Amino acid sequence: MRTNYSSDPTARRLTLCLGIAALGLGALVGSTANAQTTWPTKSVTLLVGFPPGGQTDFAGRVLTNGMQGALGQPVLIDNKAGVNGNIASVELMKAPPDGHKLLVGNGSMTIMPHVYTKLGIVDPQKMTPIGVMLQSPLVLVVPATSPIKTYAQFAEEVKARAKAGKGIDYGTGGPGSLIHVTMELLRERLGSPAMNHVPYKGSSPAMVDLMAGRLDAMFDATSVVAPFVKSGQLRPLLVTGEKRSPMLPNVPTATESGVKDFTIISFIGLYGPPGLSPDVVKKASSAMNAALKDPTVVKSIVDRGDEPGGGSPEQLGEMTRAQYKLWGAVVKANNITAD
Repeated sequence: MRTNYSSDPTARRLTLCLGIAALGLGALVGSTANAQTTWPTKSVTLLVGFPPGGQTDFAGRVLTNGMQGALGQPVLIDNKAGVNGNIASVELMKAPPDGHKLLVGNGSMTIMPHVYTKLGIVDPQKMTPIGVMLQSPLVLVVPATSPIKTYAQFAEEVKARAKAGKGIDYGTGGPGSLIHVTMELLRERLGSPAMNHVPYKGSSPAMVDLMAGRLDAMFDATSVVAPFVKSGQLRPLLVTGEKRSPMLPNVPTATESGVKDFTIISFIGLYGPPGLSPDVVKKASSAMNAALKDPTVVKSIVDRGDEPGGGSPEQLGEMTRAQYKLWGAVVKANNITAD
């Protein structure tokens, strides 16, 4: 016997319930999809692991206006200085993966896990990459009073002093800092002659002693050394970028100077906690890139001697992994430790 659904009350009720359930499921799916694309629903905090005024802090602050314009929510800076930025990194790793707390991290994060083995340093490869905010090559500099005029002369002097049992004195911002491992990598490229590492509590006091002639050489970011080069207090020998720096157009690259495999970039990137939604990553990366196209932002970055970043989350992830591997090998080969 065939049932007539149009006249059967039970059938009609069943059909109605199924229809309502289908509508409810559709609404739920629509709500979930909408939730994935409405981020942020409140202010976004950018954690900075260093005090105000430095390069990492500058990277976060110079992009806040452009990012909050693109996101439609306030973007705030929260300085959590300490342990070379690791306090902020730890906080990021504990943050909910909802995108309302992100990290402005620098390339030193790729070195720290190798040199601090007892402090529980965060591995940046576990973070979610969003994009490169800005970058800068390093510059090898000597005091303006130094007789060394070129990189070739520097290489000769390093080898001659090592042979005489003296070694040149080079300054750094501390054991395991980027400018430390970079000089150690250059020492490897020179055949590992003896050199004297003179660590300071930060690169600024080291730079003071370098300009006074109490040190022989040092690496630092373009934005740091450019003002002293222009004032005649320092002499640049080479830059570590793939191309010459617009701030120092007459200074050759390491490649031009005959140093192979020595392209070193100091970078600052935007990271999210582990498990951050691809939709949030895409929107955050888009907001960051939009801010980096603002002429005022670009001028602020370039005037400091840095270069605007940009690009995809995958590019930051690749850069992070590559430097993590590079510096791990350098630290191990030269027995560098900061414990």
